Parts: sequence; structure tokens; C-alpha cells
Amino acid sequence: MRIYITHCTGIKNDSLKSSDEEVKPEALYAAVHTQRFIRKCKEVQVTWAIFSDQYGIWFPDTKRKWYDKHPDSVTNEEFAELLHGFDKILKEFSEIWFYNHPSWFHSLYQRIIRKSTLSQRIRTFSHLNQIV
Repeated sequence: MRIYITHCTGIKNDSLKSSDEEVKPEALYAAVHTQRFIRKCKEVQVTWAIFSDQYGIWFPDTKRKWYDKHPDSVTNEEFAELLHGFDKILKEFSEIWFYNHPSWFHSLYQRIIRKSTLSQRIRTFSHLNQIV
């Protein structure tokens, strides 16, 4: 079974910033490349998720509050938690396709991929037409 994931972005729906409303990732992340990723995944009806610097793997039907967490601010303890969650949640998938927008792929995500016990199952890609 395959899953497509992409990293989060600092470009969010700021109308939710001062709200306690919980929303799905599609409503929170406003960056064009993230919205295109989500739209393509929905169009071809594949399993997808966002890798959040705050929450880790975030599936499309899960609702969460607005947050502001830059990948540079992730501590070693937080990294260990993110990595553990990544491996635990994605262990059921035989293929993990990680969309890396070529202009911005933070070292945090490269490190997650490198350190994951699932690294042999992870493939990075940068063209949305590879979502099939």
C-alpha cells in the first residue's frame, strides 16, 4: 500500500490564527504547492498526509488548531518524537512517497527520511504528475 506525503509550510490560513477552531490540513495550509499536492491526491484518490513540524503525520480527515512551528525550532527531543510517530504511523505502508518541493526542502525532512527505520520504503519526488 502506498502513501503520498509532503511537508508542512509556514504559509497558512491566518484567519484561523486567533481562533480555537480545529480544521483539516487542507483548510490550514495555504501555500500554492501544498494546495496543488492536496488537489492532485484527491483527484486521483490516493492516500495522503502532511508531515507537520508540530504534529508529525497529519491525515486529511484529522482536525487540529492553527500552529506556528518552524522546522529550525524542532528540538532533539521533539525530533525523536516526530521520528517515532513517523515510523509508527507509516509502518503499514509498503511505499512512502515524499513530495519535496524543489525550492524548499528543509534539512529536518531530509533527516527524518535518513533516520527512519522505514527509509528503504521512502522515495522522494518533485513532480505532481508522479502521483498515480
